[in-house]
Amino acid sequence: MTGCGALDKAMDCVKTADAIATSVGNLQQAVSNASGDVTQIEESLNSISTELGNLKNTTDNADLSKAVDDLTKGVESVRTAVKEGDTTPDITPITDAASEIGKVCTP
Repeated sequence: MTGCGALDKAMDCVKTADAIATSVGNLQQAVSNASGDVTQIEESLNSISTELGNLKNTTDNADLSKAVDDLTKGVESVRTAVKEGDTTPDITPITDAASEIGKVCTP
């Protein structure tokens, strides 16, 4: 039955990676709108943070752990920039790390 547990973890990883990709897409849209309203940016960052919390609890893969750490740092960097008034922050670290998570989670 341990094989089923591994499969469940892999499926959880894929689902979480998909959820992160959706949130990153929303973040990209919010930043490209550049309307000065940071609500959507903050909501996207919060969604990514929630999914990261889910992923941190399920991984023992070193590559995935690094990507999760990179994404966490990127989210905090963008969150700080937004708090300082930047309505079009550089989200490249987020998109790069999210892409890496997608690669690592894809069977």
